[in-house]
Amino acid sequence: MNITIIGGGNLGTAMALGLQESQIKAKITVTRRSLERIQYLVDKGIAISAHNPGAIENADIIILALKPFQIAPVLQEIGTSTRGKIVLSLATGVTMAEMQALVADGTFLGRAMPNTAIEKGESMTCMAINPLFSAIQKDKLSKIFEALGEVIWIDEKLFDAATVLGACGIAYVMRFIRGMMQGGIQIGFDSQTALRIAAQTVKGAATILLEEDTHPEREIDKVTTPRGCTIAGLNEMEHQGFSSALIKGFRLLIRRLLRLRRTLPEL
Repeated sequence: MNITIIGGGNLGTAMALGLQESQIKAKITVTRRSLERIQYLVDKGIAISAHNPGAIENADIIILALKPFQIAPVLQEIGTSTRGKIVLSLATGVTMAEMQALVADGTFLGRAMPNTAIEKGESMTCMAINPLFSAIQKDKLSKIFEALGEVIWIDEKLFDAATVLGACGIAYVMRFIRGMMQGGIQIGFDSQTALRIAAQTVKGAATILLEEDTHPEREIDKVTTPRGCTIAGLNEMEHQGFSSALIKGFRLLIRRLLRLRRTLPEL
């Protein structure tokens, strides 16, 4: 299987590295105009190219790891050569219907929203595809992204929400870990020890929720006792707007994404 990733930025290179480390047997090519920025990928066994049309010539799957405003120019460059190929966009706010006008008939279009943990095989990836896909093709895509983390198939109308919760959400989790780390330093730990405790605690909490299929409040109840320290800390955080701030952040970002789509040039 040949996979070409158009766009050698943070997400595109993270995905290439994740695929290279996975059990997926594929030839991976990453494209970028300035090859010196991705030259290090060659040492990892990943091909690089500055020529998109040439890079997709033998590709079975083309992944557009691009910013929204870059989608139209790239599809205009390669669109006549996409018939029979899977073209998967990672861009926010660009619909399959908009892309359809710029690709050859018989192109298998889809969208995916992973996050940067894809490099470590721990991404949460939301996906949607057009009706042309066969069950075998859908299964192929599932296997690729399951090798890079977890996969959820969603309705395309939920992609803005998937961006906020899964892709942007990793930054919010990082900020929470940083806050735990800073708190740990203030109460006596050195920075590296505080970071290790905070990061492993978050990893452990996530593992419980995923493996036990339980609810966060149920797990909170297990560690909060009457007049205890944990409930005192939780109550103070809520008084300071902890959960409310997160929810407001999600709502603000959704509104920004909607405004961004209205300002993007027509594809």
